[in-house]
Amino acid sequence: MQLFHPKPRYKPYTHAAGGWGSAQSVMAILWREQALQRAPLALMRQNKPKGFACVGCAWAKPGDPHALEFCENGAKATAWELTALRTGPDFFAQHTLTELRTWTDYALEQHGRLTHPLRYDASTDRYVETSWQQAYQAIGSHLRQRIPDEVVFYASGRASLEASFMYQLLARAYGTNNLPDSSNMCHESTSVGLQESIGVPVGTVTLADFEHTDCVFFFGQNVGSNSPRMLHPLQEVRKRKVPIITFNPLRERGLERFVNPQSPREMLGPESTVISTQYHQVAIGGDTAAVIGITRHLLEMDRLATAQGLPAILDHAFIGEHTQGFAAFVAEVERHDWADLERKSGLNRSAMEAAATVYARSQRVMVVYGMGMTQHRHGVENVQMLVNLLLLRGNIGRPGAGICPVRGHSNVQGQRTVGITEDPAKVPVDKIEQLFGFTVPPRKGTSTVDACAGVLDGSIKAFIGLGGNFLRAVPDTPRMEAAWTQLDLHVQVATKLNRTHLVPGKHTWLLPCLGRIELDSQDGVVQTYSTEDSTGCVHGWKGTSAPAGEHLRSEVAIIAGLAEATLGGRTRIPWDAWRRDYARVRQAISEVYPEIFHDMETRMWAPGGFHRPLPAAQRQWKTESGKAQFIRPRSLEEDSDVAVGAQRRDVLQLMTIRSNDQFNTTVYGYDDRFRGVKGTRSVVFLNPNDVTRLGLVAGDWVRLRTAVEPEVRREVGPFQIIAYDIPSGCAAAYYPECNALVPLWHHAERSKVPAAKSVPITLHR
Repeated sequence: MQLFHPKPRYKPYTHAAGGWGSAQSVMAILWREQALQRAPLALMRQNKPKGFACVGCAWAKPGDPHALEFCENGAKATAWELTALRTGPDFFAQHTLTELRTWTDYALEQHGRLTHPLRYDASTDRYVETSWQQAYQAIGSHLRQRIPDEVVFYASGRASLEASFMYQLLARAYGTNNLPDSSNMCHESTSVGLQESIGVPVGTVTLADFEHTDCVFFFGQNVGSNSPRMLHPLQEVRKRKVPIITFNPLRERGLERFVNPQSPREMLGPESTVISTQYHQVAIGGDTAAVIGITRHLLEMDRLATAQGLPAILDHAFIGEHTQGFAAFVAEVERHDWADLERKSGLNRSAMEAAATVYARSQRVMVVYGMGMTQHRHGVENVQMLVNLLLLRGNIGRPGAGICPVRGHSNVQGQRTVGITEDPAKVPVDKIEQLFGFTVPPRKGTSTVDACAGVLDGSIKAFIGLGGNFLRAVPDTPRMEAAWTQLDLHVQVATKLNRTHLVPGKHTWLLPCLGRIELDSQDGVVQTYSTEDSTGCVHGWKGTSAPAGEHLRSEVAIIAGLAEATLGGRTRIPWDAWRRDYARVRQAISEVYPEIFHDMETRMWAPGGFHRPLPAAQRQWKTESGKAQFIRPRSLEEDSDVAVGAQRRDVLQLMTIRSNDQFNTTVYGYDDRFRGVKGTRSVVFLNPNDVTRLGLVAGDWVRLRTAVEPEVRREVGPFQIIAYDIPSGCAAAYYPECNALVPLWHHAERSKVPAAKSVPITLHR
């Protein structure tokens, strides 16, 4: 693996998140991307009314924004998109795809924005320039020759509501529900778990709830690197002396201390805000055991309070009126003794009791979580255990309380809302058929894992990608890349070059699109777009910067062009009229989803946007029973079906992580400031005791190998060992480099989210 820095090194980071380190990092990327002229003006309009939505994470956008409503990683995403660097046809004339596959992911994307539509020429192993019309007609011709269910329409999570709505109509009018997306790889466990437990597939917390909460529980989310703007409401919470109780294997700087870069007083002074009042380093896969331990102590406290004639700890009135399954859940909790819970959670009893005690004396509690809970074999149950904890004291359906999943891609939640889903039961089929004059196929389509399996077995023969870096994001990377070349058709809509573009099928096109920050003008009329954030809030936006090239087209325009070339007049969908006027797309969205998007054209421009209906926040439970469900966990074993045996003391549980210098598969640089790593991503973090007992020393180079399914060799490295503050028996290394270690079948039960946060591995010199 190539190293980015000539002298990679590790030095523990002792400063707070934010502060001067954040400011310097932003300036560095603005300089490197040659964006010092364009980006500062754009940043002033980022996440603000009549500005543009950040192309990074999906964290909520306030109605009364700060003067600078962006974070370090949001600024990096903006600089990355507004770079002055370009990757045009002349670049591909000089480089074959075989050569480019030897480049690092960072080097590929760092070369700059794509500028022209391209077609792969197998005879020269190069991309060559083509015209948009030639691309549309050729792709449409190939699609018409295929059986629809042999084709996958993938969406990365960054497309607007308008583009997403059109994309799912294109797929369904074509004849398939093969609409996997990045949600399948991160928060599908949330969608499945919350729907069963409380009747909505998304969280119930809004930004306003942070003003009323009196306790926050944090599970498996690295706010400092993955959604730093969230540190502002957390800081305000802490200024009100509200406790924040964190459960995470690694001690993440953003959950320890924070200096607000927008506060001159804090930047010039010595103080920082302590974020977590309790920090519990739970073992990888031990979260459910920890929540059961907390619940066990709450039950003990409740019984004692009743015996002493004191007010109850649990909200029995809420439980009786609004929930089902409480008795069975209590029986499951009491089946586990403290020794078992300590062993499985990696925490001692007193830690779980301390968390329970603070929870018991708090009246309005929020639970915030990320992919550290969802990307497990029992990811759905992990989510449902957090709901169980909240239900015990009626902490759903009151101000300042509720469940708060933190999403990744900036519109991944929104695209699901407007129909990007493989399950036709989750879309209003009758309205679609009535309005647009085609029959929605009844068969359930492929999720991301199913699509990968189809590529491997040859049943999937064509792949259309609306953004993303699919081959880097999915598990089993070497097997997937080898099979990918057998695709008959491979089309990617993208802004920059990435690894997926370099693994061609038999017929391959690369279609460059406008970025979200750029002005989108259709026939001389500037268009606007909309997105939905993590809190279910829909906002209207507009690009502010000149496009990176005259040949770029918007995602809406590209989808319309592909649809017309593929479908002809088979539907009543006015593709070109929608391209000319995105307001007409929004009108169609409001007709298909009137409960959510009525009066959309007006409401999306209100300060702070508008929230989708969240019945659970009103204590209306859209579950089968009509009540919120206590759901029992079936096992405390993280990998019960792939257990390697207690005698295998050499097996560690690996979690994949993002660095401070990346967003999902996009690597902005090879420094991870908060973890003290500089100049490399080729590292593995281990507990010092594990390093010693395995006969190693910090600084040694090792290869990581998956410890199950020995007939398939899954190995990455060499990685250098860093002795780190991580629970014994656990390991951490970077995503997506370690995706090669994750078997495709190693995914969350029912949601099929790859279980990348808990992979059994062994180390080899």
